[in-house]
Amino acid sequence: MRGLVEAVEAVPDREVYGRVVGVRGLLVEVAGPLGAMAIGGRVSIETAGGRETPCEVVGFQGDRALLMPFAPLEGVRRGCRAIVGAAEPGVRPSRAWLGRVVDAMGDPIDGKGPPKEGPLLYPFRRSPPPAHARKRLGAPLDLGVRALNTFVTCCAGQRIGIFAGSGVGKSVLLAMLARNTACDVAVIGLVGERGREVQEFLQDDLGEAGLARSVVVVATSDEPALKRRQAAYLTLALAEAFRDEGASVLCMMDSVTRFAMAQREIGLSTGEPPTAKGYTPTVFAELPRLLERAGPGVGAGTVTGIFTVLVDGDDHNEPVADAVRGILDGHIVMERSIAERGRYPAINILKSVSRTMPKSTPEERRPLISKARRTMATYADMEELIRLGAYRPGSSPEVDEAIALNGPIERFLGQGKEEATRLGEGYAQLASILGVSET
Repeated sequence: MRGLVEAVEAVPDREVYGRVVGVRGLLVEVAGPLGAMAIGGRVSIETAGGRETPCEVVGFQGDRALLMPFAPLEGVRRGCRAIVGAAEPGVRPSRAWLGRVVDAMGDPIDGKGPPKEGPLLYPFRRSPPPAHARKRLGAPLDLGVRALNTFVTCCAGQRIGIFAGSGVGKSVLLAMLARNTACDVAVIGLVGERGREVQEFLQDDLGEAGLARSVVVVATSDEPALKRRQAAYLTLALAEAFRDEGASVLCMMDSVTRFAMAQREIGLSTGEPPTAKGYTPTVFAELPRLLERAGPGVGAGTVTGIFTVLVDGDDHNEPVADAVRGILDGHIVMERSIAERGRYPAINILKSVSRTMPKSTPEERRPLISKARRTMATYADMEELIRLGAYRPGSSPEVDEAIALNGPIERFLGQGKEEATRLGEGYAQLASILGVSET
């Protein structure tokens, strides 16, 4: 009943419109009833061919509203009608959305027809739950990837980032997590993805089993900046809807960097001053507003957020990576040098951190993890000398042990994309490698 009332109230009692008076690059200037428009509101521009170009209000200048389009501007001319739409656009998801692939507006692109809508409207832009009302993080979450389960243990409702350069294996790791993580629903946002790779991701990486419990939001790299940004907002809105139903939701986004780039395009078009690497101030304002929406809710449901960050030139201290690292609850670092020697996923364990550890690790497992980390750190410190042959065996028992264990640990950290290792199995395998008896 509540959803029906909202739908009836949303029907306008009259049509309000302005007129296009100018186009500057990606910006459309509209004169008319400015009082009926608001930042983030929708406006549809009618073209001569009867086509409508959806736009969003992104600013005001003098007596004109500034719009950005969700579609190409071909056919838009001076004098076109600009019809004012919903001030707070949103989406009405339901369980029927599982197994579906939609675009940034929530429209299906898998050829299966419109999914059944739910009763409640979830705005694309929504504030996170109040900090004082949120539940605490849940129990340790089984991700199915043994390197993460053992060394970067996550809890239900945690937010963690995957930081890597291009071509290092972020998308494959995401697919492994989508298939193997112990959750009820997965919401996957492909923001600025290559169009060629979408079908490969759906069919080869995600597969039928992974897609059956997922909703995939797609905005390819050739789409307008507004649509790429919108895909990120829709991804979080869908995750929030399933969380409010009490579900354990895995929300994954590839990538936050492309969301930031889209926001940079929008900001520069509206006249914002560029700052670090050309990113505008709104980029660093929007990042926490987006990422804070993931996490525990006020009820039983949780949104566990896994966000990839495409580091520019393999520089893990570039502005977006640095900002995101400070917002999230941990980071997974993937390195090209590890991928080049053939170990996948190419995770650098010593540089990866989960802020819920050691709380999320059982007390009896902590000595095991500490010993493994010390062994890897010892080998990393002496690696150059070992490879050059400058280290003489017997000089240090700790280094000798690290050399002996390096091969087995490397094999433990590597994992095929079709392989899944449960949380307890990973601890048992690591204990066997280190010769530690399990208690």
